[in-house]
Amino acid sequence: MIVDFSKNHFDLFDLAQRYELDETQLTSKYQTLQRELHPDRFAAATDAEKRWSLQAASLVNEAYQTLKHPLNRATYLLGLNGVSVDEETDTQMDPMFLMQQMELREALGDAEATPDPLKALDSIASELSSGVRNCQTKFADAAEGGDWAAARATVREWQFFDKLKREVKAIESRLDY
Repeated sequence: MIVDFSKNHFDLFDLAQRYELDETQLTSKYQTLQRELHPDRFAAATDAEKRWSLQAASLVNEAYQTLKHPLNRATYLLGLNGVSVDEETDTQMDPMFLMQQMELREALGDAEATPDPLKALDSIASELSSGVRNCQTKFADAAEGGDWAAARATVREWQFFDKLKREVKAIESRLDY
């Protein structure tokens, strides 16, 4: 098995370079590559071959994790198209979106003080999931149309939802104890 370290993640898994992908094909190709590249298969190999196996398996793992997770995949696609999400000088965002985020953050801050904090968190999580689904659709449409500016703006919004979802899960975990 030859792994070309210069290939992008989509090429590594023989997938079209687009947001929508066949997850079954991704997982199947990942499992095949992992079987072929696993360091145990190179136990009797030279040190150089062992190092190569480890590097190749590591690349496959990284590529799989990137493509498997929708937000990571979207960010990676932006990068492949020369678009950076993390430009620190760009602070412009839709004011209505920012207002929604402030309201969600406030609701999250107040959730633990409600009579039923898990119910309040569930409501927030539901709203966040809806926002993520909307971002996924908007991103897919923008990327398919080659509108990378709109795709970038969507990923930036998506990152807000994702961060809040992680915070909801952290509070839920804390309350479950």
